[in-house]
Amino acid sequence: MKRFTRLRSTLVVMGAASLLASTMVTTAGASSTSGVYNAKDAALVPAAYKNTTLQVATDASYPPDEYLKGSTIVGFDLDLMKALAATLGVKYQENNVTFSTILGGITGGRYQIGNSSFTDEKSREKSVNFVDYFKAGEGVYVTRNSKYVFKNLHSFCGTTVAVEAGTSELTDASAVKCTGGKKVTVESFANQNTANLAVSSGHAQFGFLDSQVASYVVSISKGQFKLTGQPINVFPYGIATAKTPNGLKLAKAIQAGFKTMVANGTYAAILKKWGVTGGAVSAAAMTLNGAKS
Repeated sequence: MKRFTRLRSTLVVMGAASLLASTMVTTAGASSTSGVYNAKDAALVPAAYKNTTLQVATDASYPPDEYLKGSTIVGFDLDLMKALAATLGVKYQENNVTFSTILGGITGGRYQIGNSSFTDEKSREKSVNFVDYFKAGEGVYVTRNSKYVFKNLHSFCGTTVAVEAGTSELTDASAVKCTGGKKVTVESFANQNTANLAVSSGHAQFGFLDSQVASYVVSISKGQFKLTGQPINVFPYGIATAKTPNGLKLAKAIQAGFKTMVANGTYAAILKKWGVTGGAVSAAAMTLNGAKS
């Protein structure tokens, strides 16, 4: 998990795009993930945004958070945004744009919301507000019957670890210093699908990747994989709004809406649908501009 810039532009899981739809974890009842209007939360939306269409910026290149399925943007971030809009009673339009342009687009007034797996950190809070709603870091999975357990990076000593090329997981696994004559054998692959195959075939004992993506890989593997240990290097994700009076009011409305979605089960249902419940945060942790570093 790279802290300030998302790493992957594509993810091919288990070798077939159709598998994403056919094996996705589902949640009974469409209403359980759609959001329910809350008048108290809606009253917090600034008047300037009540009779307009909010422009939401997303870089749809990071499954399962946000990605393109055909010409439609899908992902758990998209489902959360849809439910949030229903909770607050606002209209919105998604814009698929380059990740690096989103915050500038918010400060420039082109977008009112940035919804694209942003890590909330203090330097970014100088230009935008963040409402924390999720947490992500680096996660590990193994085969279903594996005896290997991940406790920390030194758990990799004496094993082979499969990672995707160009990721911070490659850097972190390669930097592990082992004792007792052991070493970490790090095998990097051009895409996540090939890394998954290395684990399923027994060539590698661990798969190491972004924590929510690890959860997603496990959730659609039909029981082939399981998560092990807890994510490391974890940081909060935040929804961004403008650093203006109306932007701050909108952020407070979003924060209230998320807390309502936690209370009525919508938030949990959406994360369960996408197999990323490990990234859930409590209502109390849904802070406004709460970056620690």
